[in-house]
Amino acid sequence: MRVAVCPGSFDPVTNGHLDVFARAAAMADEVVVAVLINSSKAGLFSIDERMEILREVVEPYGNIRVDSFHGLLVDYCQAHGISTIVKGLRAVSDFDYELQMAQMNYRLAQIETAFISTNPLYSFLSSSLVKEVATFGGDVSGLVPDAVLSRLESRLSDRMG
Repeated sequence: MRVAVCPGSFDPVTNGHLDVFARAAAMADEVVVAVLINSSKAGLFSIDERMEILREVVEPYGNIRVDSFHGLLVDYCQAHGISTIVKGLRAVSDFDYELQMAQMNYRLAQIETAFISTNPLYSFLSSSLVKEVATFGGDVSGLVPDAVLSRLESRLSDRMG
């Protein structure tokens, strides 16, 4: 069974992420969307909230599941029988960083990394940009799943109110 992982913070998940998940799901028997637990970094959404949102938005895909991890991704991969890391690339600057990570992951545990070029519709999109635009009242509909949009608006109105 070919199992791949799409790791990230997903705070929040965007339509660009979903595009990568769907394309990975077409190439692997199972895809694990793994939320990185970084206790030193406060997110807009808690890990549990992110996982709940992710489960909701990947539900239509029969071969995608959601999990979380902390520490080294390669340790998580080895513990769960995952042979491939899938990363979306938006720009050359992403490649510079991700290539270094891919080479280290291979050096540590012989885990391969597959790069998926981002759909041009989402090449400018990042979670941090979505949060920034939404914080200042900009329209992020069409950039995030509806399940994210409603929660994002609610969370930001709670912070401002």
